[in-house]
Amino acid sequence: MSTPVRNLSPIAAAMAFALTSFSSTSVMADEAKAEDKKIEAITVTATKRSQVIYEVPIAMSAFSGDDLDSQGISDITDVGKFVPNLNITGFSAGHNSSANPFIRGIGLQDHLITTDPGVSVYVDGVYLGRQVGQNWNLANIERIEVLRGPQGTLYGRNSIGGAINIITKQPDQAAVTKVSAEVGTRGRLKGSIFTNQAVTEDLAFNFNMGFNRRGGLGEFINLPNAEYDVGENQEFHGRVSVKYNASEDLRLVFTADANDGEGGTRPFTTLIDELPNGRLAQSGLTNADVAADPYDNATSTIETATVSNKANGISLTAEYDINADLGTKFIFSKRSSEYKAGLDDDGTAVKLDHYPERGTADQTSVELQLTGYLGSVDFVTGVYWFNEEGSNRQSDTEAQFDGGPTKLELDQETTSRAVFVNVGYDATDDLRLSGGVRYTEDEKSASTNVFDPVGTIYSSREWDEVSYEVAANYTFENGLNWYGTVQTGYQSGQYPARPYFLIGQFFGAGGFDNPEAAAIVRANNAFMASDNISAINYETGFKGQLTDDFSMSVAFFNTEYDDLPYQVNTSTETGFDTNNLIVEQTSRGVEFESTYYVTDNFTLHSSFGFMDVDVEEQNGVKPVAPLTPEWTASLSPSYTFELENNATVTSRFDVSYRDSMYGEPSSDPLRMTQVDSRTTVNFDISYAPANANWDVSLYGRNIFDERYDDARINTGDYLLVIKSNDASEFGVRYRATF
Repeated sequence: MSTPVRNLSPIAAAMAFALTSFSSTSVMADEAKAEDKKIEAITVTATKRSQVIYEVPIAMSAFSGDDLDSQGISDITDVGKFVPNLNITGFSAGHNSSANPFIRGIGLQDHLITTDPGVSVYVDGVYLGRQVGQNWNLANIERIEVLRGPQGTLYGRNSIGGAINIITKQPDQAAVTKVSAEVGTRGRLKGSIFTNQAVTEDLAFNFNMGFNRRGGLGEFINLPNAEYDVGENQEFHGRVSVKYNASEDLRLVFTADANDGEGGTRPFTTLIDELPNGRLAQSGLTNADVAADPYDNATSTIETATVSNKANGISLTAEYDINADLGTKFIFSKRSSEYKAGLDDDGTAVKLDHYPERGTADQTSVELQLTGYLGSVDFVTGVYWFNEEGSNRQSDTEAQFDGGPTKLELDQETTSRAVFVNVGYDATDDLRLSGGVRYTEDEKSASTNVFDPVGTIYSSREWDEVSYEVAANYTFENGLNWYGTVQTGYQSGQYPARPYFLIGQFFGAGGFDNPEAAAIVRANNAFMASDNISAINYETGFKGQLTDDFSMSVAFFNTEYDDLPYQVNTSTETGFDTNNLIVEQTSRGVEFESTYYVTDNFTLHSSFGFMDVDVEEQNGVKPVAPLTPEWTASLSPSYTFELENNATVTSRFDVSYRDSMYGEPSSDPLRMTQVDSRTTVNFDISYAPANANWDVSLYGRNIFDERYDDARINTGDYLLVIKSNDASEFGVRYRATF
């Protein structure tokens, strides 16, 4: 007797579907044997060695460069619309270049140097320590891998939610040049060029550069001389890679990249009347003082109207084959980034609360790997070193709180060292066992000055952690793969981002009436880092091709987090304070992805994710995971028409859904921080002549102009609503290959 799916929980229903699919795969596979394969399995390097995606014992999504082009995905934020249980927002200080990934409820709401992301981002094996000011243009991309769940063994610190692995195209012997141009509404103007050339048989290079501009969504109504509109941005970016085969065994790749962007602060609005007892309302301000259109901005502070970002980096990768079974890989990188941003929080022409801000970060990383095969065993082991120095500044000559000068000085140096090993064993032709362990030591030295009478407060702390992973992968006769894994993740503790509580401590010790007040604050130093953040994930799933026309993956997970910090932002008498609420969290859910070739011309991609997050009660109040939708889904049908002249027209629609969520760790409706659900729809219609080297496309992004919030923050004095910079856009794109 069958169980009606409507009576099952979402996870149980998905499990029933997966098992039903598995039981029928043998028949389906037999029927498809005579057919040509239509699905090409992507080879990935998620485990730091090449594997077919179906054989990797973790939940992951992969996009090839061609996939990104066909979907019109041009930056990392768009990737977040099509991966289950992934949500990427732009959150940081009004900036347009920030990317804040949240995977399975874990991410970063902030950007200051004392905070660390919960999802790590790597480009060609190089970890990006900061997620503001980087080059997020997805040009010259070989593929993107999104790994869901803690990745502490191979990816180390700051990957307790997952990792995003961006792999660019390496230079090779093929002579090819690609150009693309795009014009559209919202003042869109975009162009790029990529070339790959061989200089000799052993020396090749590739190079890409581009420009991307998009107009704004509103105006600075009290700043007629503002250089940019609200939400407007433009950026130049470039990247060059040189590959030299020094011998048959030694290969060197040198890469340099840079980007330079500028624009208007991202859209946001401030709600004042909704908090009648708040400081802004009590000072006489109302919603009528804020711009009537939430995409306009009523500030009179020119310093918060313009944002900018710059980043540059170099890396050297050397690979040496010791023999047929052993090889080494060395990755060295230096990167620098800087930004200028800031918000006028009160959202009015009154100079009350505004925070122009600047930040810098410089990082150096070194990784040495040894990989090899010993019979049925393969392994990767290595050592890793990372150093970052960064700062954030809000000058008291520019920034104001409650109409008076305020300041923020944050500095931090982080040094991380790790050693790791991961081993795989082919127990049989069908069964593979793997496991790994990583030992990490982190050291942070931080300082802050938020009030000159107190002076600079210094603090330092060290952490260490052992992360591990065990996994099994079994391939059935029909090609379907089952996997089970237990994996852990680790993140070192964090210092407070905006420690204005130090001012309160100063006045609590007597303030200016006590000459020893500052000494008391320093002696009782409360500028301290939190404990280790750790995670353990239990996961099982199926992935593979059920037929030559249908591939799928389904994952079931349960992840437990200890000492997880949630950021809580409040306005106090002394400033805009950010504290960490330390919680215990359990996340459980299901993720599904599939590709179905309905016919030779009709393809259907789909994904959905469901997640239930349970947070331990705190002082009688049950927090919620911020910026974490319960349901995520996408559907992407594509159809190719063949014309009489052998030209092709390919039409594609992409529908993305993200459920409602909360902008802070509270579901109290009185706090008004619920972010509504949204559905966005894109289309792309491309025409390619027969035997031609070019195509032209008509595209539409967010075609129904779905406007939505990226975040909502209740400070106790006002409600800050961060709007998405996403709006409808239509245009034409031209691409040619020579």
